[in-house]
Amino acid sequence: MTMKIKTTLGLSALLLSGAMSVSTLAQSAPASQPAATADSTASTAAMNPDDKSTYATGKPLEMQSKEGFWGKVNPFARKKWVARQVNPIKDRTNELDQLQAKNANDIKDVDSRAQAGISKAMNAASLADQHAQDAANRANSANTLASTASTRTDALNSTVTNLDQYQQVAATSLTFRAGSTALPASAKSDLDGLATKLANEKGYIVEVQGFSRSGVQASQAMADSVVRYLVTEHQVPVYRIYRTGMGKNTGADAADLKNGVKVTILHNSLATMSQAASAAPVAATAPAAN
Repeated sequence: MTMKIKTTLGLSALLLSGAMSVSTLAQSAPASQPAATADSTASTAAMNPDDKSTYATGKPLEMQSKEGFWGKVNPFARKKWVARQVNPIKDRTNELDQLQAKNANDIKDVDSRAQAGISKAMNAASLADQHAQDAANRANSANTLASTASTRTDALNSTVTNLDQYQQVAATSLTFRAGSTALPASAKSDLDGLATKLANEKGYIVEVQGFSRSGVQASQAMADSVVRYLVTEHQVPVYRIYRTGMGKNTGADAADLKNGVKVTILHNSLATMSQAASAAPVAATAPAAN
């Protein structure tokens, strides 16, 4: 009986001393906690999203559990022991943060490249639209020029066709004194007025016909005096003047012109084309190619 009591007391003393030693160690543990926390913070800050060696492995967490002296989990947990249990979880959390940062960087990179591609495509489309508009403008200008050229070609064909067709522009009758072939002063005034109409005229001819009761020679002499005045006083080209002495006047105006000269101005299709060209607007010039 005495033996049992001693044994029980010895065990109790041993348990008490063990508990006191554990409590003492637990009180001394906080001194090492800042170092462990600092190590964890330093490892978190040193992580690089591009460092693939620290990515999650997919393996289950390995618990660093150590049993106490009694074959059970020590109920008096120290801070080092708690840190050993929590550190693997912190490492996995840091790995997830690292993966999230890398995914964010990849998404940002893809988005920037997509925006650059969209901007480039829009610029290319705008440039293509501008080139298409320029091509359309040049096509319209070319069509206008072709239409103008076709119109002028038709006018030229009509001009050539009607080149030998003359139409009367103006006419006047000059009366001479009987038996005289000299040009009277009144006839000179009439010729001056007629010559002013030839200033801007093109494609014209002047027809001079002399009439006289004295015969062809007298009528020819009167026509010559009219031609001489037009050439010397008004610089009318000789090759544009056609003169003839008709002798006695037997035409419809015989009663009005028995002794005198009839002067008629006629022009052909060249004069008509010249007037149309001066009145037509200038065709638009096609824009230069870029």
